[in-house]
Amino acid sequence: MPQASPAPQGPLWFAQGRPIPEARQAVDALSNAAADGLDPRDYDAEALRQAVQQAATGPVLASDAAARLDAALTAAMERMLADLHGGRINPRAVRANFAPQEERPYDAATVLREAVAQRRLPDAVRQAAPTFPLYGTLREALARYREIAAQPVWAQPLPALPAGKLTPGQPWAGTAALTARLVALGDLPAGTKPPARYEGALVNGVKAFQSRHGLEADGVIGAGTLAQLSLPMASRVRQIELTMERMRWTPLDGPRMIVVNVPEFMLRAYEIRDGKLDIKLEMKVIVGKALDTRTPLFEEDMRYIEFSPYWNVPPSIARRETVPRLRRDPAYFNRQGFEFVSGDGKAVTTLSEDNLEAVLNGRMRIRQRPGPMNALGDIKFVFPNNENIYLHHTPTPQLFKRDRRDFSHGCIRVESPVALAQFVLQDMPDWNEARIREAMTRGKSNTVRLQQPLPVVLAYGTVIARADGRVSFLPDIYGHDKLLDKALRQRTGRPSPPAIARAPAATQ
Repeated sequence: MPQASPAPQGPLWFAQGRPIPEARQAVDALSNAAADGLDPRDYDAEALRQAVQQAATGPVLASDAAARLDAALTAAMERMLADLHGGRINPRAVRANFAPQEERPYDAATVLREAVAQRRLPDAVRQAAPTFPLYGTLREALARYREIAAQPVWAQPLPALPAGKLTPGQPWAGTAALTARLVALGDLPAGTKPPARYEGALVNGVKAFQSRHGLEADGVIGAGTLAQLSLPMASRVRQIELTMERMRWTPLDGPRMIVVNVPEFMLRAYEIRDGKLDIKLEMKVIVGKALDTRTPLFEEDMRYIEFSPYWNVPPSIARRETVPRLRRDPAYFNRQGFEFVSGDGKAVTTLSEDNLEAVLNGRMRIRQRPGPMNALGDIKFVFPNNENIYLHHTPTPQLFKRDRRDFSHGCIRVESPVALAQFVLQDMPDWNEARIREAMTRGKSNTVRLQQPLPVVLAYGTVIARADGRVSFLPDIYGHDKLLDKALRQRTGRPSPPAIARAPAATQ
């Protein structure tokens, strides 16, 4: 059983050697920890349940035995409340620079004792969990996907595809099995009859499935779609559990925020009022390349906007890309509107080998002047951070048409910069849409400080569960889920939960 925390005055769960009703509520809460993606075995839930049951129906416990059981149940409940509130893993150990549990104030011992005294223990357990609406819909999705995983439709594998892919109108031996799976998942209505060929409603069901799994919704079943259709449901259950774990330490509770969900390639700006989420803005974004320039995860306050910004080429990019390109193609310097900046801040517009060497030696830097070629586009949203990451416009908006959008050096390109600026500057009414657009196209750099800092969170969630019951599963583009899964499984010596099955990447 868990080690007891420093004992408070008097027993918490016993009176005259018998468990009080709250003791039963406590063991029920521990046994039900799986509903929140936690593992009841972490809290010795079954052993404590049996001990409390025996204490309730068997001989009256001696005071020392009652004290030991009381302390063990207290320790288990405190641990569960802390895990539910702040997560089980230090986020910094899994590449997320958010504050770990011990740096965020939450006194599980006080919460527990007050809840028992006030006879509101079930409420206190519910309130320990994140209040952000997505957490509640994920909790519902977790229960539903556990039920789906228990259905027999997954027992037999889908047959091979004819010629490597299946297009509408083709015959296929797997139409009945596929129909059953899509009905179980909710992508087809209950009672849908399997067609003799791959056509009609079944194609529409596949399109719905594809749109929920980050695939092109063209109705063609290729290797990628077949892999997602064949993925064990235990892997989906685990994916939901991991996303819920992330939500325990990702700061999303507003009251006014900008959140980028990196694997979704989406930005949302929202407000929370009276406990209700009001999404003011949604847009596509482009994030860092999965291979070598991943966008980091953290929270910082946006403090100013730069209109018609300069782009200061990061030294790593200058060494690796810009200087070699300028040596191969000197005309690139003027085409891109580059200039050198010396240590004293003086701009130098002459390209020379000496200046390039000065860049490589750290004595000068390269920057790009405002204009149509500027890599930041016409606007830059700045939330100062050690990673030098920011939101910005882009001169290559065609990339937003791609389904997978990890193309940047780490910074985040936004699809609708004017709308985002309006949200950011809504407390400064002089900055209307016309003034914003004029400042963006002026070609002269201008910095506007915000009256109030605005939190920006760069988050990572591979499951989105909506209030209508629709659940979307996103590719783990940076492998963060795999890392978190491993960290959680290494945390105890108990049997491991199912590892996430890996599906091969493909477009169909």
